[in-house]
Amino acid sequence: MGRIALLNRLMSQKTTTRNLFQFGKVKGDTGKYEQIVSTGQVSPERFVPEEIEKPAYYFKNMPPGNTLGSPEIKTQDQIDAMRLSGRLAARILRECGKLATVGITTDQIDAFAHERILESKAYPSPLRYAGFPKSICTSINNIACHGIPDDRQLADGDIINIDVTVFLNGYHGDCSKTFRVGDVDERGGFLVEATKSCLDQCISLCGPGVEFNEIGKFIDRYCDEHDLASIAAFIGHGIGSYFHGPPEILHYYNEIPGKMQPGMTFTIEPILSLGGAEIAVLQDGWTAISLDGARSAQFEHTILITETGTEILTRDQ
Repeated sequence: MGRIALLNRLMSQKTTTRNLFQFGKVKGDTGKYEQIVSTGQVSPERFVPEEIEKPAYYFKNMPPGNTLGSPEIKTQDQIDAMRLSGRLAARILRECGKLATVGITTDQIDAFAHERILESKAYPSPLRYAGFPKSICTSINNIACHGIPDDRQLADGDIINIDVTVFLNGYHGDCSKTFRVGDVDERGGFLVEATKSCLDQCISLCGPGVEFNEIGKFIDRYCDEHDLASIAAFIGHGIGSYFHGPPEILHYYNEIPGKMQPGMTFTIEPILSLGGAEIAVLQDGWTAISLDGARSAQFEHTILITETGTEILTRDQ
């Protein structure tokens, strides 16, 4: 679940209409898909038993974590704990992906994830984080990120990002993946595969002594080569006993100094668009949609910098 770095502007939308367009004027995205223009009905908050360990923000309203400052260097005990939370997040994400089929609602996927996380004696990190009302994020088609699960049924041809974060034994594990629903058109399939490849190559760049800005520089080149746009408003972040912390991982060209060191843990989570990079946020305060209606895809892993390279903590076993 990404941290918001900036918001280009806010959008007010009260209509519940969803329109199907054959896009011809949107830069880069000429495929056939269902454009999301508003949120659906959101069910009540799901119950969390008393015995489940909860983060501090469950008990009181707190702002998002501060991502500025010096990154934490994890101890071996902390790393071992994060391996467990990362593996759990990856497993829940894989199981949720199997539910991403025509006719199922995103609220049903959220309900499934919620129960599976609780069964694992963990807490669904997004729930109540800065007021977020659900246990996962589900972002469809032209929703860039932070979509709130609701009563909308998945349609044939949708692409959906499912973002899962769990809080287990005091540590968070965060990952996401974009899934295809039914028969996705060629442009949508290209977008999904290109975004996955972008993340994989970003991770391969990382290691001790590497500048954090190498990630953003690579994404900038990659987007130019593939005629895509990186949605710069959302960034990767440090993670541990906190959901969001330093370092900030910028998914665009930058010269901000800072080097990776063994023991650092952070997410990389590029959002790539077939159209432009501008977004707006709906009245729920969370759902970020593309201003031009173009689709985007996102993939995310939590990684650890080791003495010799990297370890993906959210790799599915």
